[in-house]
Amino acid sequence: MTGNPPLSLAEWVVLAIVSESPTHGFPIAQLTASDGELGRIWHVPRPVVYRSLGRLADALLITEGGSEPGRGPQRTIYAVTAQGREAVACWLQTPVDHVRDVRSHLLIKLALLHRVGADPTDLLRRQREVLTPIAQAMAAEQGSSSGFESTLLAWRRASAAAAISFLADVAHEADGPASPGRAVPSGRG
Repeated sequence: MTGNPPLSLAEWVVLAIVSESPTHGFPIAQLTASDGELGRIWHVPRPVVYRSLGRLADALLITEGGSEPGRGPQRTIYAVTAQGREAVACWLQTPVDHVRDVRSHLLIKLALLHRVGADPTDLLRRQREVLTPIAQAMAAEQGSSSGFESTLLAWRRASAAAAISFLADVAHEADGPASPGRAVPSGRG
């Protein structure tokens, strides 16, 4: 696959969940509800979950794999296709292009990677490589604007610095506990 298919964030999340194991819409909706494990990061309303399943099936990224009886109508079980598995694996390892997407897109990718026990180290490294020049460009613009533009630039600089600091913290956690010979920051400045 040469690039990711044009899916919404909700569709990517649904595809990633289906790629974990065959499932139906109800457990996905529970995971992505506002109080669900993934919904705390990115809430996907139940109707959007079911609409996403339909779009993913139409795109041949998932397929119907039978049904499960339950209270009410039978539940259609969906399984990921080879194309869907490849697409979601690529998407999960692709850094976001904008600082503003760290809170939503990157954080949900990290949660999904954690769910399957995947190491996020390469994604975190590549993400830092993407954001560092953006932060440097914003720093170079300091003092070049006035009025609200100056306020907006200050916000963007602070957000970029916070995102890069977050990436460093998470990368450190992904490396695991300190090994002999590796210094551990004391937290004192």
